[in-house]
Amino acid sequence: MARLGYALAAVLGLAAVGGGAAGMLGREWTLAVPWLVPLGGLELALDPLGGFFLALVGAAAVPASIYAIGAAGGAARGVGAYLVFVAAMCAVPLAANVMTFALAWELMSLASYFLVLHERERPESVQAAWAYAVMTHVGLACLLGGMLLLSAWTGSVRFADWRAGAPLLAAGARDLAFALLALGFAGKAGVIPLHIWLPLAHPAAPSHVSALMSGVMIKLGVYGLMRAGVDWLGGGPAWWGTALLLAGVVSAVVGVLYALVEHDLKRLLAFHSIENVGIILMGLGAGMLYRQAGLGGLALLGLVAALYHTANHAAFKGLLFLAAGAVVHATGTRDVERLGGLIKRMPWTAACFLVGAAAISALPPLNGFVSEWLTFVALLQNTQIAAPPLNLVFALGIAGLALTSGLAMACFVKAFGITFLALPRSDAAAGAREAGPAMRAGMALLVAACVALGLGPTVVLPRLAAVAAPLAGAGAPARPALGDWLTVQLSGDFASLSPLAIAAALTLGLAAPLVALRLAGASRRRRLYETWGCGRMLQTARMEYTATAFANPFKRVFDFFYRPAKRLDIEFHPESRLFVERIEYANPTRSIFEDWLYRPVLAGLHAAARSVRPIQSGSANLYLAYILVALIVLLVFA
Repeated sequence: MARLGYALAAVLGLAAVGGGAAGMLGREWTLAVPWLVPLGGLELALDPLGGFFLALVGAAAVPASIYAIGAAGGAARGVGAYLVFVAAMCAVPLAANVMTFALAWELMSLASYFLVLHERERPESVQAAWAYAVMTHVGLACLLGGMLLLSAWTGSVRFADWRAGAPLLAAGARDLAFALLALGFAGKAGVIPLHIWLPLAHPAAPSHVSALMSGVMIKLGVYGLMRAGVDWLGGGPAWWGTALLLAGVVSAVVGVLYALVEHDLKRLLAFHSIENVGIILMGLGAGMLYRQAGLGGLALLGLVAALYHTANHAAFKGLLFLAAGAVVHATGTRDVERLGGLIKRMPWTAACFLVGAAAISALPPLNGFVSEWLTFVALLQNTQIAAPPLNLVFALGIAGLALTSGLAMACFVKAFGITFLALPRSDAAAGAREAGPAMRAGMALLVAACVALGLGPTVVLPRLAAVAAPLAGAGAPARPALGDWLTVQLSGDFASLSPLAIAAALTLGLAAPLVALRLAGASRRRRLYETWGCGRMLQTARMEYTATAFANPFKRVFDFFYRPAKRLDIEFHPESRLFVERIEYANPTRSIFEDWLYRPVLAGLHAAARSVRPIQSGSANLYLAYILVALIVLLVFA
């Protein structure tokens, strides 16, 4: 039963890829069933932007569902919720009115809530599901507030009517609607400081669900930000784009800083999702600022960079979550300090994780390099805007993206090295076995996607430009000149890139020493010898570098941010303090957002609840009096 359900999800994903690709190529349609749901009926519509996100959902659902066939085995728990989750995500970018969107959005949220609660017997899963439910419904309240205001002001619940009516509204009304919609969508995307649910929910869910939540569900928040900022409201003042760009910088830098010191493999990947959403928002914010300045060509470049990184992140983050799930499936732990040596026991998984790590670190010729390069190119052309305050915002974006790229590479050196190299640090790691065929097939599909998106920007960019062109405003070229089949050429002679040439150069560089040694007649005989162990005859896992030691220099450099709380416990020998029997050292980091934002808010809510507790006295007469007062107030206002 479970395998059949996941197979149906894979078929649904294939159908979504086909339908989304048709939308990206310009095929549009509308389906309306007025009697099915109240307040406007069911209405679905396909356009290029909706087609892109529909294809993205389907392309991620296929490998995740194939992987789940092997990972779940015969266990049927969660299959129904998984099918609803995939179907609802497909419906979100097709929704064409408020009621249809709200139903699809809430179905997606409820289905993912039950998937996060998959292991409901664990307190961590219950806490994660609770935090996710609260943040999701706070975001939904903001979305409904913004949508209902737009519906009242434009006189329609249809999104197509908003495109015509919203630009005619007063500036204050449009600002209020954008603020509410942006808060709701940013919460789903995991933008800081609305990210609190994400590092809790992603590790708690099954790995194939984590791949979809990180790869595509949070991207539907990005979809909403694009719709609200440049489609429904028709663009806006400079502060809209500035807010998104700065939110992207903060999310990218803070996300990668938290990932650096995280030792839970899936939480580490969850924080990198926050980082990459930040990179996407940098491109989107830059595109909105260029559009407001009347630079249509650069607006198109920023939006294309955001779309490209959206697709790339779905590929390499899905791959990393599936590979991490294979590690958890084989060892039963997410703690990298208890892993090690898995490259010999799980070579296929190690190779897939390495490809994903290189891609997310923006190493050429893989896909992460292309989209981050596009984002840099978009940000670097800010001098065409004659506004020094905005130029400063762009400079912060450039610096933040550069810092994020370097720290991400360091983080994945730690993640891959501590997890897969050296000796096993536990019996679970020593007894690990390679993932099954279905799990390996799911990972292989995403490896192929990372390579194809990295080597094929000359094919991908024209399609993405066609999707983004209607959103880039006046002056955006309908068919921008992007070079030839070998080279991407941007903004005239400003920048060019040839991933195929880079790949060829890297291949030749790696092959040249081998060829030179062969021509020189070097011996091919292998000599086996033990690794140098500092004079010790027997090497153990205790001699290895740890994740804590790797992260400690970053904790020292950024201690103002991490605010670590050091704890040292030493137990001496009872006969002499010169001999130590046990040392326990801990240096945990603290979340400034929990300490400075969420805990004070929760403390205030608890205090308010305690202050009104006497109202609930248990007296029926008093409750009847409450009802009478409420009726009188309603009659007065009516």
